[in-house]
Amino acid sequence: MSAADFLIGGAEGKGLYQLGSMGNRHGLVTGATGTGKTVTLQVLAESYARMGVPVFAADIKGDLSGIAVPGTPHPKIDERLAAMPAEGFFFQGCPVVFWDVFGQSGHPLRSTISEMGPLLLSSLLGVNETQSGILYACFRIADEQGLLLLDLKDLRSMLQFMADNAAELRATYGNISAASVGALQRQLLVLEEQGGDVFFGEPAVNLSDLMHVDFSGNGVISILDASSLMARSPKIYATFLLWLLAELFEQLPEVGNPDKPVMVFFFDEAHLLFDNAPKALVDKIEQVVRLIRSKGVGIYFISQSPTDVPEQILGQLGLKIQHALRAYTPKEQKAVRSVAESFRANPAFDTGEAIISLGTGEALVSTLDEKGRPCMVERILIRPPYSRIGPLTEQERGAIMSRSPLKGRYDAAVDRESAFEMLQVRARQSMLQAEETRQAEATAKAEQKDGGWFSGSGRRQGVGEALVKSAVRTIGTQLGREILRGVLGSLFGGKR
Repeated sequence: MSAADFLIGGAEGKGLYQLGSMGNRHGLVTGATGTGKTVTLQVLAESYARMGVPVFAADIKGDLSGIAVPGTPHPKIDERLAAMPAEGFFFQGCPVVFWDVFGQSGHPLRSTISEMGPLLLSSLLGVNETQSGILYACFRIADEQGLLLLDLKDLRSMLQFMADNAAELRATYGNISAASVGALQRQLLVLEEQGGDVFFGEPAVNLSDLMHVDFSGNGVISILDASSLMARSPKIYATFLLWLLAELFEQLPEVGNPDKPVMVFFFDEAHLLFDNAPKALVDKIEQVVRLIRSKGVGIYFISQSPTDVPEQILGQLGLKIQHALRAYTPKEQKAVRSVAESFRANPAFDTGEAIISLGTGEALVSTLDEKGRPCMVERILIRPPYSRIGPLTEQERGAIMSRSPLKGRYDAAVDRESAFEMLQVRARQSMLQAEETRQAEATAKAEQKDGGWFSGSGRRQGVGEALVKSAVRTIGTQLGREILRGVLGSLFGGKR
């Protein structure tokens, strides 16, 4: 056993270990409410952190924050440890950085519209195919013109520009109906009410700030306090995690098969990633999950049932931890049989019967061996965490945030020049141009009336037409600056 391997749990004095070299082969933690999934997530997260791997995890219920401080002795913990190898167990907290989209329980966490891309934004807004096509055109125009879409007002300005000049843009970008643009604008209003006004903007989170190792060599655990976000907009939560996954995929270099992961990423409430997601998006997620392991990133999905995750993605997951499932209805019983069949059978027990009889903190676990082959499923007790089970107090959280190495870096929002301001400038310039043209034509008409030599066409170029023609003329010179986008539509190569 290498130093990168860690104990998941055990039974009857025998331990079950996760190989560090298999950490980038992903994993799945499932089970009904109250069966111990959060504690299992905590055990996995702190184990990876102790081997020097940065971790990102979302705290949905608000009870994961205790991972920052040592646990306390308890007779039940002693009883649990007696069932497995307990050598080297001691209570210890992990280095933690707290994040919060709303900036209340952690550093503000933001992304920009441009970085999010049209595919993820279409999923976030829940638009139809026609409206999605207009979003793609919107991003294409902005990218070709070097217009930054940083926040919601930038996107609104671009959509309004497209609606006002639909006739001139149709030949290049297709039909742009006022009804579809209006529907998108209404969806943006809903998104703003759900927290999009604070989530989209700058400074956007930098990946390097999520991949720290402390002075002792422990990986820093970045915890997103998602309790408020889940209440206001589960879609923003899910879309942000997908965007972050895309950023890791696009920016991290290939590392092959490292002895331990470069980073580990936990998706709690994983069903939100796939509920009502279009097939095109699910296919892209599957592609990222399949390929990102060569970047050294391990992805761990946490949900109530394995059926919450599409089959093509389930097939990519190495570590499987199954807590108890309930099977009262024929549909639930069928699901239990399906889950049991996904494990490599152990002749010592009936997997299907075990799934419905597991106690709290007990699980069926299947790991990968050193050659990447699934091992027989084992029934074990999950190891107690080294850190506290339960949330921090407000005072404890405040003390940790006051010592954060990122203090002050993301606190103040920045509103630099972007599409909103640039379109306003162009509109003013076009108005001035139009006014100069009007005056020139008026002068020419006066001269013509007096028998002068000038003869004009009498047709005045409108403000919108002048702006569109100016934009179209500059497209040819802007192509060298065209933005490249990655597999999930996010900016390739990061910020600009």
